[in-house]
Amino acid sequence: MADTKVDAPADEKRAKQAAKAERKAAKLAKQIGAFARAHGGAEGQLAYIGQMGTRIVLVGDDGGWGDLVAPSHEIAVSAAEKSGITMHESFDGEFAAKVRTGRYEWTRMAGIQLGGPSND
Repeated sequence: MADTKVDAPADEKRAKQAAKAERKAAKLAKQIGAFARAHGGAEGQLAYIGQMGTRIVLVGDDGGWGDLVAPSHEIAVSAAEKSGITMHESFDGEFAAKVRTGRYEWTRMAGIQLGGPSND
């Protein structure tokens, strides 16, 4: 009986953390779904970014792209599963070729390297 009382606060804390993670995954899944609807469908890939969490890279069927950051890999996996989009192991090949960049991206990429417009 004493062991149960000692573990009760820890169990309660774990339950609260699990509920918070579930809410975050649901929110991310909703955002992924909105992106997919706006771009005629979407595919994704998870990229671990260290202590910051995991980046969910999204590529729409129209070539539009974006990303979201989940605070943990587990939350990112859960969000991707809930969203129902196709996930890729890596960002290469046919998947990467779907990304369409515009003048803005090319100007920004060249500008950073060639002294072009600043980030402001």
